[in-house]
Amino acid sequence: MKINETVKAQSADPASREILQLAAVQEIETVWNRLEKQQPQCGFGELGLCCRICMMGPCRIDPFGEGAQKGACGADADTIVTRHLVRMIAAGAAAHSDHGRRPALLLKEIAAGRNNEYQISDPKKLKAIAAKLGLETENCAIDELALQVADIALNDFGKQNEETLAFVKAYAPKKRLERWLKIAEDLSSLSEKTIGILPRGIDREIVDIMHRTHFGVDHSPLSLIAQGVRAAIGDGWGGSLIATEIQDVIFGTPQIREANANLGVLDEKQINLVIHGHEPVLSEKIVEIAASEKMLALAQKHGATGVNVVGMCCSGNEILMRHGVPIAGNELQQELAVITGAVELISVDVQCIFPALAELCQCFHTHFVATSDQAAFPGSIHIQFEEDDANRCAEEIVTLAIENFANRKPEKVHIPEITNRAMVGFSVEAILSALGGTPEPLLDAIKSGAIKGVVGIVGCNNPKVTHDFYHIELAKALIAKDILVIGSGCWAIAAAKAGLMQIETATLAGDGLKAVCNALKIPPCLHMGSCVDCSRMLVLAGALADTLGVDIDDLPLVGSAPEWLTEKAVSIGTYFVASGVTVHLWPMPPIAGGAKVTEILTQTAADVFGGAFFVEENPLKAADKMAEIINEKRRALGL
Repeated sequence: MKINETVKAQSADPASREILQLAAVQEIETVWNRLEKQQPQCGFGELGLCCRICMMGPCRIDPFGEGAQKGACGADADTIVTRHLVRMIAAGAAAHSDHGRRPALLLKEIAAGRNNEYQISDPKKLKAIAAKLGLETENCAIDELALQVADIALNDFGKQNEETLAFVKAYAPKKRLERWLKIAEDLSSLSEKTIGILPRGIDREIVDIMHRTHFGVDHSPLSLIAQGVRAAIGDGWGGSLIATEIQDVIFGTPQIREANANLGVLDEKQINLVIHGHEPVLSEKIVEIAASEKMLALAQKHGATGVNVVGMCCSGNEILMRHGVPIAGNELQQELAVITGAVELISVDVQCIFPALAELCQCFHTHFVATSDQAAFPGSIHIQFEEDDANRCAEEIVTLAIENFANRKPEKVHIPEITNRAMVGFSVEAILSALGGTPEPLLDAIKSGAIKGVVGIVGCNNPKVTHDFYHIELAKALIAKDILVIGSGCWAIAAAKAGLMQIETATLAGDGLKAVCNALKIPPCLHMGSCVDCSRMLVLAGALADTLGVDIDDLPLVGSAPEWLTEKAVSIGTYFVASGVTVHLWPMPPIAGGAKVTEILTQTAADVFGGAFFVEENPLKAADKMAEIINEKRRALGL
């Protein structure tokens, strides 16, 4: 199939290009077409200079200084920009932390004997969490221990006292906790009010942001950003971390395995059921039920050879990491999977699901099934998922997919014959196991210079950036400089599709990293999970810092979100910076209209936290900048 230049500019992924060309020929609208129709986008909005918080607005500040310099209420550019920014943090922290609430509640139900649909799969991980939280583990039954851990986690969401989150105190490195306390003291001395940094309650810090950004409340950029940091820390070291840790307890801690990635995992002879979204509580059950003898027999009765469950986005990453379920694609491929004409059903839960997907499915035979009371989609089939009725719900969804196989139109089926093998499952535990049970070998490789440092790259995809291009080119440039790349979310899927998660890919790495990869039999790019699993990177960084007796900002680490899209990414980037990691971004966030805000995030933050943001459009220049930062950290450590 000949690919036109417009399509080539949309995606770097060959399977996606094939389907995009098909969509263009058939005049099927995709996210790229809808973005094009939005051009030109509002310049005031791109700078963060429009305010709609009250009905005197929308107000906008003239960036050239010729028109209005204050909103009707008197808010200036920095106040308006900061309010928008911290509201993005609040929304992102809410999404990821609310994700964590669900497994915490489920763990309590399992432990109390009120839910028999699930069980504790990794009691060893449960004991490790309990030990970190200071609980007695030796003479305590597993169910009782699970109750205690669940109660502590749930209390971290809603507690009302001034104490720091239990999970933050248990997991954050000692020196970073001390740094946060000192930062709060220093900031308070510069302000008219007390400024906190350590989160008191996950929900409380999000509500605090929404209150103080209401009309006529907080107008100080410093105070507002500090509260944004507080909520982000509550997300990264609290809500997201709770999600990851407790999901491991219930569903199993990921171990290293291999799987296939890209649209070619769809099978013309099988029922194709796509799992899309972010929460694995239902996804786990769909995988289990679809593999049953009952569903296999039903599929064969309807003329298929079996049920082919594949993942999309981060629900896909969850089942990829734990079970090796093949992954069809990342965020910008959700429409493309449907356009192949081979998908019987796409089951969604929450987050990163295009509203356009339901309408697109109606153009094909594909059933679009929504399952969450938080996410209603007009045009969908809604099957409400409840944890205490999980088996029945999963069986209903799988059966619906199987019975739809007969409605597939063979003439519409076009599955790209493109996949790549990927080594996945690199939880912190799996990484340490590969290292012999301790972080010392990784530290020794860093000390020797075989590995110069580590860069964590996280999702999303953004149609403003050529799909997957930045993810892939940045990773390739970094490993060539002997920098180990770890990551999650849509980046991890992009790297898997591009073949960067194979041991053989070490040939693209510098001599030092190549030798380490060959010795440990690991690829130079490590898949650490879904976007909520960014907390795994925090835990790994904390373990390295505590082992060396330093703070995280002393380590040769950098973060990047090169195709970021969602408010979750703003929270993630903020908690990495607050933890002492410099973070690269592209596209430019909507803050350029606030000079003070931009200065705080790109310069002041480095002095305060040891990490800051920087923006770079070119992946090779970004890799060079990251290498400079890593080398500066190495010199400071005497390496």
